[in-house]
Amino acid sequence: MVKISEFQMKDVVSVSDGKKLGNIGDIDINLSNGKIEAIIISGGGKMLGFFGRDEEFVIPWRNIVKIGADVILVRYQTSVETKYEE
Repeated sequence: MVKISEFQMKDVVSVSDGKKLGNIGDIDINLSNGKIEAIIISGGGKMLGFFGRDEEFVIPWRNIVKIGADVILVRYQTSVETKYEE
C-alpha cells in the first residue's frame, strides 16, 4: 500500500519525451466505486504565486505506466512544437 502523502512526493514523468510534468497536486476519485479515476498535476506558481498559475495536467489512471520508488511514469502527450532550421 502507498499513502497519499508518499504518492504526492513522487515526480511525474512522461514516457514519450522524458519530461518531468511535476508532482501530484490532487487525485480524482470515483465515489461510487472508490477507484482513482485520474491524477492532477498542479502547475507551479509563477514568481511565488503572485502572477497566476501554470496549467494543470489531468492524467487518467489508465495512462499510468509504472509507479516506482521515486517516479511515476505516465503516457502524456505534451504540445508538440516543431522547430524548422534553415
